[in-house]
Amino acid sequence: MTIREKILIVEDEFSISNFMKTVLEGDGYTVEVATCAAQARAALEKMEFSAMLLDLGLPDADGLELLRELRQRYGLPVIVVSARTEESEKVAALDSGADDYITKPFGSPELLARIRAALRRAGPAANLSAFTTGELTIDYDKHLVTLAGQPVHLTANEYRLVELLSRSAGKVLTYDRISEAMWGDAAGGNSQLLRVNMANIRRKIEKNPAQPEYIFTETGIGYRMSNARSLMQSDMVIVCMIVIGVIGILMDKILGAIFTAITPWNKGNTK
Repeated sequence: MTIREKILIVEDEFSISNFMKTVLEGDGYTVEVATCAAQARAALEKMEFSAMLLDLGLPDADGLELLRELRQRYGLPVIVVSARTEESEKVAALDSGADDYITKPFGSPELLARIRAALRRAGPAANLSAFTTGELTIDYDKHLVTLAGQPVHLTANEYRLVELLSRSAGKVLTYDRISEAMWGDAAGGNSQLLRVNMANIRRKIEKNPAQPEYIFTETGIGYRMSNARSLMQSDMVIVCMIVIGVIGILMDKILGAIFTAITPWNKGNTK
């Protein structure tokens, strides 16, 4: 496996940092470990990282303050790794700039999946002119939303909300962050306006608003847009490679048969 993205682990507990390092390196990532905020800052000054796993309980800094500082300064995806399970802690981390929140203890499949998702969201998809998940497509250039190829008639605020969520697909956006992005100080911490718009959107794009396929509610935290795609982009590349491989095998067999038919020494000719 070729070496892929470089990940910074900021964790002061050796057993946990060593576990994450072993899992990530086994999957092809390059990993650096910092055991405190000072080491994390030094590592970020020396080299570029694709993502960071950050423990909030560091010995020399407040985790949330460090999160805000590093996110603002470096802009890389940050996944908070914490034993704090309270809903308020998760909301605070997400509002401070975390892209995701993983609660200890966790297994290697979950860790790798969250890393892949964070890197995917940070990639070039954010600059695409359109986003597709399932049968839902948001065309950013045309400000048009279609479902199974049919236009969905949204108000200006409903479209802005759908676009906001789709540009961070797979990531939970907190109620406060969405309200601030949509209405600024005018929202005044009142989530009712957001809930009304979301209810209207779901009636228009979901087959069953009570069991959504596209926009999910993370209870007490916020909303998340599905990032599952229809068969396109990288999936199409994989399909094309399989088709080419099958064609290659068939051509090899056909050419082999032709070669056998036209060469006399393959016909038992002893002359």
